[in-house]
Amino acid sequence: MNIDPRWAYLAAFVGVLGHASSEFVAVLTGISGPEVSVWRYLLGGFALVLWALSRTDSRDLITPLRQEGPRIVLLSLIGVSITYLAFHWALDYATVIQVATVVTTIPIFVAFANRVVNGIAITPVKLATGAMALLGVALLITDGALDTLVEGDNTLRGVLLAIVCASFGSFYAVIVKPVMTRHGGMKITALAMMIGGLGLWVGVGSAWGIWVNPLTIFDREPSEATLGLDPGFWILVLALWNTTITQLLWFGGLASAPDITRASYLFFLKPVIAAILAVMILGDQPSLLQALAILVVTGSVFVEMFWSRIARAVRQARPLGEGKR
Repeated sequence: MNIDPRWAYLAAFVGVLGHASSEFVAVLTGISGPEVSVWRYLLGGFALVLWALSRTDSRDLITPLRQEGPRIVLLSLIGVSITYLAFHWALDYATVIQVATVVTTIPIFVAFANRVVNGIAITPVKLATGAMALLGVALLITDGALDTLVEGDNTLRGVLLAIVCASFGSFYAVIVKPVMTRHGGMKITALAMMIGGLGLWVGVGSAWGIWVNPLTIFDREPSEATLGLDPGFWILVLALWNTTITQLLWFGGLASAPDITRASYLFFLKPVIAAILAVMILGDQPSLLQALAILVVTGSVFVEMFWSRIARAVRQARPLGEGKR
């Protein structure tokens, strides 16, 4: 998607809004468990393929499959099917705020995935910010463990599923990058979403006996959980807005931004936005540990984001004579 550089940061921010509201909209569908992930990526992936086919620069989806089809299929199953199965399943056990906060650590996990896959050394600042991110996750796990002991629920299971989502998503981001470089990001994204959606359809149907039929999208009755609206409406919002349009704006904004690194930092507003939506519309109230987790995770990103300035300020703050000793 070609976006004017003047609007690139805004497009990326709107893409973040789509990412941040996905947990929220998933809850409003009234569908629980793995089934909601099938609806999202089966419909959203199909829409992305239609968009790719409508453009001359991304229309050729056959060549990537012909040249390295098995790799693309495997990456799609890892990066979409498994990752987003864990993501939507996590929402059955953990809160929107908890899941959104854990998923926000994906860029931190990417550094570790890069070390494993490409052998790229982890810098001291990445170790520090990674430790902060893990502390944030630990706060959420502690919160979940306390809930499990006191209330007997399965919050801890939801947080662990969100960690599975973050870890698989991180390795996917690292491994798929050269494939996107060879064939184009739009082509591979469309293929991955569509193949991943089909993988979810087969996997969820085989394991849970839930075979999603897109023709039944409007067969459910409105309820209090769906704010009185037809659940099919929220399914379409999740598939088209939170998946298709969000992907187009996010990747399009990053590609057109004058500073792609600065634009990518917008992603870390995700847990804050998700928390605001959860409080205002779902009525969720973050616990003290959840609020601390958001501060720690977002803080870890800001440390890395401004590390050079922080280091320079520390050096300048040293006594003038210290360096002469």
